[in-house]
Amino acid sequence: MLFLIGLVLIFLIQWFHLRLLRLELPSRFYRVLPWVLGLIHVPVLLFAGLRLLGQGGHEALPILRTLARGGFYFQAFTVLHLLAGMVAEGLWHLWSRNRPEPPGETVDPGRRAFLRTAAFASTGASIAFGAVGVREAYSDPVITRRALAFPDLPQGLDGLRIAQLSDLHSGPLIGPHLVRRWRDLTARERPDLLLLTGDLVDSRPDELDPVIDAFGSFPAPYGTFAILGNHDYFDDPRPIWRDLEAAGIRCLENASTLIQRGGGTLALMGLQDPMARNGRFRHMVFGPGPRPTEAARDLPVDAFRLCMNHRPSEWEQALAAGARLTLSGHTHGGQINPIPWFSSAFLIGPRTQGLYREGEDLLYVSRGLGVVGLPLRIYAPPEIVIITLKRG
Repeated sequence: MLFLIGLVLIFLIQWFHLRLLRLELPSRFYRVLPWVLGLIHVPVLLFAGLRLLGQGGHEALPILRTLARGGFYFQAFTVLHLLAGMVAEGLWHLWSRNRPEPPGETVDPGRRAFLRTAAFASTGASIAFGAVGVREAYSDPVITRRALAFPDLPQGLDGLRIAQLSDLHSGPLIGPHLVRRWRDLTARERPDLLLLTGDLVDSRPDELDPVIDAFGSFPAPYGTFAILGNHDYFDDPRPIWRDLEAAGIRCLENASTLIQRGGGTLALMGLQDPMARNGRFRHMVFGPGPRPTEAARDLPVDAFRLCMNHRPSEWEQALAAGARLTLSGHTHGGQINPIPWFSSAFLIGPRTQGLYREGEDLLYVSRGLGVVGLPLRIYAPPEIVIITLKRG
């Protein structure tokens, strides 16, 4: 059903785009335009179909994936081009509303020239927009340092430094050199504890290797821990669990561990992402989703509870587990925010980035590090979060 809906949407968008291109381009291109647009989108549809059928190991998939990504980029350009065309059409009607149509002309030449100029302008604006977005996405992340105070924090945990990295999306758009750079920047902060809050890979378990190479021997005195995000369940997550554990990165999914420091106890919990029970891609269920009761089972009463929970929309689940501090990601801060000071992540929920409070309980939502879909970030720079726990 999702595939059919996507197919219909692509067809409608490209039909409108074809009409706009026929106004903008010379007539000699008319006959080949439908064929060109069709060829561009064949890899997109084929790749989507194979993924939905669970054919992730197909030998042609790496090449097909690259071609499909190119088609997806063209689809994004199409949407921008159509929006620009709509604006230009509206401006043309306002400017020429009192002008009569030239007799015997199928298309007003003035309208064609105006739309063609607008098309060139929109293409230039898209290129500039993309250049700015690429630069922001692949520049060094912002290092956000926050001291968070809790009156009931055990004395021994006062001053504990926690590094949170989220949404690395290691894969086609995020290479090993970038993951290694994030590792080096985090190590400079000398955190006591490193937490990876999901979406470690873009969609496939074999994309985890750069993460293992970078963080498998990370110098955090109290260890490195992780949870999986929704993208980590786009394929069979069992290799991810296996490789994390083999590298010394403990994966906490509906589980907890106790960390002792200076006589104080930190109860570190992790909740499983709801995608574990979805089964949408391989028709397999890999877990029950978030289970706060399981995560908080048998924890000491006097332990300070910190929860890793990929989606901020699931904060209530963390609160049900007694979490005083919850660390999430998932939103990318909207990733592409064409309107300054307005996060596109509001489309998926009200908690988009930064610090949120519910009574004395806190939630921090990281903008994450990687990208999804398009290699762009606009008004949502990547982020490494360093939290220092304080008593008071």
